[in-house]
Order: sequence, then structure tokens, then C-alpha cells
Amino acid sequence: MRRAMASAEVGDNVIDIDPTVRELEERAAAVLGMPAALWTPSGTMANLIALSVHLKRGDRFLAPKNAHVLNNELGSAAWLAGGMPEALDHDGGPGRPKPESVAAAIGARGGPYYTLRTTLLCLENTHNAAGGAVIPPHEHAQLLSTARQAGLQVHLDGARVWHAAVALGLPPAALTVGVDSVSACFSKGLGAPAGSVVAGSREFVERARRMRQMLGGGMRQIGVLAAACLVALDRVGELAEEHDKARRLADGLRELGWEAETPETNIVLAPVADISVTLESLRVQGVLALPMGGKVRFVLHRDVSGADVDEALRRIKAGGHP
Repeated sequence: MRRAMASAEVGDNVIDIDPTVRELEERAAAVLGMPAALWTPSGTMANLIALSVHLKRGDRFLAPKNAHVLNNELGSAAWLAGGMPEALDHDGGPGRPKPESVAAAIGARGGPYYTLRTTLLCLENTHNAAGGAVIPPHEHAQLLSTARQAGLQVHLDGARVWHAAVALGLPPAALTVGVDSVSACFSKGLGAPAGSVVAGSREFVERARRMRQMLGGGMRQIGVLAAACLVALDRVGELAEEHDKARRLADGLRELGWEAETPETNIVLAPVADISVTLESLRVQGVLALPMGGKVRFVLHRDVSGADVDEALRRIKAGGHP
């Protein structure tokens, strides 16, 4: 990846003449099943661009509870995109609402002028806070159909759509059918140091490019990072190994008395009595993790080997966790 970055052919991406960025955008659009794509420095910016294009100031948008656009993007959906967020319970399964719940949240159309206007549904596949939970295609289609019947647009936060595709044994494009826009990240388990794309129609990407510039995402010889993202795209199939390691970790934790949830992808969540005490104790043992929703969050990626998983379990056992 570093060799690819060092030898990347570059140009000025602000005026859209960086050949490596163009190659990445064209390839990513094809993989995601969209007409066009735009490189962004981060997934947060990709999501903000999409919401800014789709929403008018004061529009309400729906998203599953604890979605990244709700909990992890510093309120930018409301502050900068001007949207009024509403969280939907995961009553359809981890990371997703039932179609009936989406319909109920949208409510009747054509109310008085002073009522909120719901115009957008945001989905997340995989859902980070739900432990990398996957939305299968038939459920995606049902949620999409419900939104469409009510006249809503749909944005898919697909930061980890590669993981969902590998877990289901499907191409990523099978998980983006019918959406108006999708974001996807190249650093989530794939090893790129930075970079995402936001994809949609050609008209959407034209508007997205202007918004990216407004947000400070217009960068010059960024082909050095796009080259890393191209290498990352070649690694999507290898994510199956990260999923296997995550299940291995979860199995090992349960053998040690943890209530670790069986992961669908590469994120393991484990509830504990005192999150701060547990994380500090793990840190002392040289096992690093993060908190999420009162649980310990372990994430597996290509730089963590199977031997590292075994060593982490050995240290956790020696430390007397949980």
C-alpha cells in the first residue's frame, strides 16, 4: 500500500484532473452499483455531504437508533445539513427498524404547513453500534419500498458495506439497490490510512462536489491517498478472515465467562458491570478496546492476527476478566 502511494500518478483533484482519484471513483461507483462516485477524506464528510444534498433546512430524517449519523458525527446532520433527526428502534433486528415502524414514523402526508416534513431515511449497513450487524437484501428492499411509497429519499451509510457483502456472500452492489446515495469507507478493516466515497447519480455527485469544496474537502494531489484506497478495494474478499477472527475472539471470551455476542462481521460487543474499570484493566494487560453503549467493543482488522487473538485471550484470562 505504501509503495502504491509513493508511485501514484497525481494531478489537481480540486479541478478533477487527478488520474488516480478518477480511477478510484470510477471503480468504486461500479462496485457499488452507482452511476458516479466522489472521493472524500472521511466517512463523516461523505455522510454530511449526502444529507446536505438531500435535505432542506428543517426537514426531518429517520435513522436507526445509535446510527453513526446520529451518535458519532457531532450533530453535523442537524447543525450543518439542517435536518431534524428521529431515531427508530431496532425492532426489526439488530441495527434496523421494521418497515411498519418506518411507516408509522413518517406518518400521514400533507399535514398543516407547520408540521415537520419527513423527506429522508438513512440506513446503516453494517450497523456499527449494533456490533457490525448486517441488513440482508430482502429487508433492505422492504425498508426501501416503505420509504419510497411515502416519497422519501434513501441514503445508505455503507462505511462497512464491504463487510456486509462478504458476510452475505454477495457483491456490494446487491446491498445498494434503489438507494439515492451511499457512502463507503476504505479504512474499515481494509487498511487504507484515509478515504471514503459518496456515490449516487451523476447529478447528485455534481452537487456533492460543490458541497465537498464548501466543507473544506477539496484537496490537491490526493492521488497518493486514492492509491491506498485502490489497494484496499482489492482486499475486500480478505475481510472473511477478520470475521472468522472476531468469532474466535467472541467464542474465547464466552469460555472465560464474558457475555460476548456472536458477531456477524468484525465487531465484538461484550456487556460488563463497570465499563471504565474493565477498559483500564484491559489496558494494563496490553489489550486495547473502546466503549460503546455500556459494552466493551473489540474490532478485528487485517493487522491483528489469529495469534494476536489467542494472546489477547490469554492476557484477559490472566487478568481475571470480566
